[in-house]
Amino acid sequence: MNSDDQPSKAAPMRPMEQALAQAKAAVDRGEVPVGAVILDPQGKVIAAAGNQTLADHDPTAHAEILVIKAACAAIGSERLIDCDLYVTLEPCPMCAAAISLARIRRLYYGAPDEKSGGVDHGPRIYAQSSCHHRPEVYGGISEQPAAALLRFFFAARRDKS
Repeated sequence: MNSDDQPSKAAPMRPMEQALAQAKAAVDRGEVPVGAVILDPQGKVIAAAGNQTLADHDPTAHAEILVIKAACAAIGSERLIDCDLYVTLEPCPMCAAAISLARIRRLYYGAPDEKSGGVDHGPRIYAQSSCHHRPEVYGGISEQPAAALLRFFFAARRDKS
C-alpha cells in the first residue's frame, strides 16, 4: 500500500474553530459563549479557554483573561511576545488592555461587539496614546458562526424570562 492509499487523517482544527469549540463548551456551562485560544510563535495552541464568570464567581473570568493566564503559565513568562490570540468576540476594554499588557502579537476576533467592545468599538484601547503595545488586529474571522452562537444564547435566555 503506498502513501496515496492511506486513509486521510482529519485536518487539525484551525484556531478560530478551536475558539468556537470553547465558546460552545461555555454555553453548555450556562456561560456567555466566548472562547479563545493562544498560539505560540510556531503556531501551536498553548492555551484554550471559554468564559467562566459564573462558575468562578469572578467578573474578570473572561475567556481572554483565562487564556492569557494559562499561556503565561505554560511558557513561564508574563509576556506573550510573538504569540497570537483568537477570540470569538471583540474583546471588551478590560480584555483589550490585558492583551496589550501581555504583548500579544496579533489579535484575531470573530463577531464585533458594538455595545461593549474595546478594540474597534467603544474606547478603542489601542488607539489611545497611553497604550504601550498595539497588537495587529484582524476582525470578522468566522464572524457569522460566532455571532449566531451569541444570538442563539441570548434568545434562549430571553425565552426563559
